[in-house]
Order: sequence, then C-alpha cells, then structure tokens
Amino acid sequence: MTWLRRQPVSVTVSLSFLLLLLLWQGVVVLGGYDQFILPSPLDVARQFGVVMVDGRLLRHSLITLSEVIPGLLIGAGISLPLGYLLAKSPLAERLISPYLIASQAIPVIAIAPLLTIWIHSTFWARVLVAVLVVFFPVLINIIAGLRSVPRELYELMHAMQATRWQIFRKLEWPAALPIVLAGLKLGATLSVIGALVGEFVQPKTEGLGYLLITARYQFKTDLVFVVLFTLAAIALSLYGLVTLAERRLLRWQRHQ
Repeated sequence: MTWLRRQPVSVTVSLSFLLLLLLWQGVVVLGGYDQFILPSPLDVARQFGVVMVDGRLLRHSLITLSEVIPGLLIGAGISLPLGYLLAKSPLAERLISPYLIASQAIPVIAIAPLLTIWIHSTFWARVLVAVLVVFFPVLINIIAGLRSVPRELYELMHAMQATRWQIFRKLEWPAALPIVLAGLKLGATLSVIGALVGEFVQPKTEGLGYLLITARYQFKTDLVFVVLFTLAAIALSLYGLVTLAERRLLRWQRHQ
C-alpha cells in the first residue's frame, strides 16, 4: 500500500481500471452470461474497434460534443451574472429564488418535450436541455462563493475607497473562484447528461443518444457499453479541462 501511495495518479487509475476489467471478465466467465445480457470486456473492445473503423462512433460523438459544449458555456454564462445578482441583492433573491427552486422540482425529462414543440431546431432544443441541467448547480456555487467572502475584507476595501468594480475584480472574484470552479466541474459532467436527455427526447439519426437507443433495440449490449464508456470519457475530459483551468487560475493559492 505504501508503494501504491507513492505512484502517480495515472498509475493508480490505470491499475484500478485493470482490476475492474479483470473482475468484470471473472463475473462473465463464472456466471456464464450470454453476450446480449452481459458482454465481456473483450466483446466490448471488439465492438469498439468495429464502430471506430466504420466511423460511427466518431461521427455520433462529435454531434453530442457539439451539443455539450454550448450547453455548458451558455449555462455557465447565464449563471454568472444571475448568481452575482442574487448574491448581492436580497430583493432579487426574494423575487427570483422561489421560481428557481420550484423549477428544480420538475424533472428535465418532463420539460424537454415542451422544448421540442417550442423550438423548431433540433440542435438548439438539445442544447437548451443541457443548459437547464447545467444552470442551477453552477448558479448555487456562484452564490455560495460570493457569500463566502469575509465581511472584514469588504470593510478593508471600503476603507481604501475601492469602487464596486475594483471590489469585484480584486476581492469577490478571486475569493469566489475556487467554489465557482467546483461548480463548473459539476456542470461539465452534467452537461453530458443534459445533451443525452435532449437526444432521447428529440430523436434524430445522429448523436450518442441515437446510437444508444439503436443498440438497445437491437439487443447489442456490447455497443451499449461502448456508448456508455464514450460518454464517460467525454465527461472526464471536460472535467479534466476545468481542472487544468483551476490549477492555472489558482496558482496563487499554492504560493501562500
């Protein structure tokens, strides 16, 4: 265990993934499951090679990614100014917060069919579903981050006669940034779920959601696993990009 703790994260993750594959293969062999019930890792790898060679996986992945990224950016872009307004204005919080909280009691899967009626563009209907999924978690983190700034620091900035913009740029934004970035990490993973829900509700012959539905109806469980792993890889990649941005933007914390 001591040796394992000294290894880089990439090594420990690779070892844990290898262990997972071995356990998975053991369950398939000992359980005697048919391929359409539980395919082995080798079956999934074989199917992965097939859809990579014929280009289906790349084509559908790019379609889903083209919905995920705008959904994440638009959702975060709306959350930032609204979160600042709610954090700084008690009146705005009293007027708007009840509706925001109530909206979270309604599953997105129930709202998504309405979006397909209201929005004629299949692409933007899917993107809007991703926006709705990303919006609230990022908003809550922005509000929490801004409200975490100590009152003493505000008093110091006012004593130095700082303007509202200077207070935001020099105090509020740096202080809230760690919590905001944590919200963006969560939003990065949820945006994939949002785009997939949009593809389920707004069916079209493109996207990983379409490929997943097709594989399910054809009882191609190995292809279902390929799509699930691809979705996980997209979510992990976006999470990693936000983590890299976090390390770059919060370098000042490591020097304290």
